Amino acid sequence: MHIDLESQPSCARAWVAAASAIARSGEGYNVIIGVDDPLKFDAQDNRVVKLVDAFLREHKQAPISTVVNTIFPSAIYRRSGADNLVAEYRKVYDRLTTQRWGRYFDRMTRRVDSDGTVYDPLGKIIEKLKKQNTARTPYKAAYELPIYNPDSDRRKYRDAPCLSFLSFKRHSDRRLSLTVTYRNHTYITRCLGNLIGLGRLQAFVAKQADLTVGPLTCISTHAEIDKGDDKVRENRWGIVKARALIQEAAGIFAEQAVTN
Repeated sequence: MHIDLESQPSCARAWVAAASAIARSGEGYNVIIGVDDPLKFDAQDNRVVKLVDAFLREHKQAPISTVVNTIFPSAIYRRSGADNLVAEYRKVYDRLTTQRWGRYFDRMTRRVDSDGTVYDPLGKIIEKLKKQNTARTPYKAAYELPIYNPDSDRRKYRDAPCLSFLSFKRHSDRRLSLTVTYRNHTYITRCLGNLIGLGRLQAFVAKQADLTVGPLTCISTHAEIDKGDDKVRENRWGIVKARALIQEAAGIFAEQAVTN
């Protein structure tokens, strides 16, 4: 069973399409979201992002910018540049991860080899991509990045990373596409921020490898319309408010369609 949605032109539109598809039942399995241009943001996209962000802040949830930064620390990148990004991220890592989630970029950039050597998996992918720029027949499908780690995660039922795997693909026209897999995806608190963060990560890798940004595909093996904090009543919104939020966001894009 899967829900394969028509590809959308932007992250915000993809979120609306996917969230709308599972809003009635509240959950779905193997929901496939396609984003043609994960860097695209027009006026309507920005309105939807602000709408969702305001909803999250109202209910004392992490804002979209925080969710984005768990996947790619944009502010640190703008301040430090590519060469110093990982080192500067390490300096503030403990402060960035005061909650149990938020360690994706750390997992992408720090791994311990069997001999105890610490290395940067994302950096190695960029190196491999760059080396193929001068190859007569470049390898297209050799750039994989697992996030789930059996050594640390195999005994967990909760608090293991929801983002499980990233697969970069090099196209013959020098575009770089990205396909990701989530074991579980909460569509109100995380999904929109995750898509934006993945797009920024994809753009970073493409730029460092002298490529251009291609499409983004997100596979949520389990997706849910989450309903807020069970322990704090005022921070819980329930399925009715979640559906209303999704419908209001869809209405923003519907307004544009009518205008055009």
